[in-house]
Amino acid sequence: MASGEDVSEKTSIVSGDTFSGKMKEADQTPPALVVLMGPQGYVGKQWSLTLPEYIIGRAVESSIFLDDKSVSRTHAKLNVVGSEVIIQDLGSSNKTAINSQVLNPLTPHKLKNNDQVKAGNIILKFLERGNMEALANQQLIEKAEKDVLTGAFTKRALLEKGPEAIKRAEFLNEELSILVLDIDFFKKINDGYGHAAGDYVIRQMSLIINSKLIRSHDYYARYGGEEFVLILSGAPQKNAHEVAERIRTTIQGSEFIFEGKQIPVTISIGLATRKPNESNWDELFKRADEALYQSKQNGRNRVTIAP
Repeated sequence: MASGEDVSEKTSIVSGDTFSGKMKEADQTPPALVVLMGPQGYVGKQWSLTLPEYIIGRAVESSIFLDDKSVSRTHAKLNVVGSEVIIQDLGSSNKTAINSQVLNPLTPHKLKNNDQVKAGNIILKFLERGNMEALANQQLIEKAEKDVLTGAFTKRALLEKGPEAIKRAEFLNEELSILVLDIDFFKKINDGYGHAAGDYVIRQMSLIINSKLIRSHDYYARYGGEEFVLILSGAPQKNAHEVAERIRTTIQGSEFIFEGKQIPVTISIGLATRKPNESNWDELFKRADEALYQSKQNGRNRVTIAP
């Protein structure tokens, strides 16, 4: 009986510690907006409000970008002051409403926990600082958007980010380049050294690229298997080519040692830079992917620039 009581006590302590840890983590969670109703791909999307000011709008440079025609280009503004979040409509065509009450343009309104914010046809929910739901949502988003093995973004996240990046480049008239890279003879690595070694190579390669070879705002994603995509916003072809060559030569010169065995690793890369008036992500990606295929056809361990 005494033994059973001991077990019960231990279980209670562990659960208490876990709950306490979660509560502490939640306390540090910033206020957030999460989409309840909107276009495909937006429902569940969450923005953590960590900056002093945000613009909600359809313009691609908006800090909270909502790609829906019912939303004005600059629809509403958020000001974050300590734990308070103030919203004001910016004279939008389809108005901003809080819990069905339409805001007067340019009139500040303090948001309260669980307030529903309607911008055009999109409905968002406000979660105050320290809200456990905001923490849980963020963890679910990270799980869906981040590849477990490499920490890179997932294909699902890339398919959302890609079209957004090309719209931004088009609107701002800025350069945009993408790299599609693939580990050479990866099947031979798996067959010769084992699948655990293959996972090690993928993980280590990503660590090298993420920590040493790209900028903090570059977007690195795992497209599938041993194929990865890198979005270089603001990078003309010349700069993107330099980045690609730096990645290629660094990986070639790095040591990949698994269980005492050195594994030779090289990569092939395809590069495509957005053409004037090119506004379709799928076309840009296809050109980079075809350039990758040419790199492999021409002997691997090289960079090919798409025409």
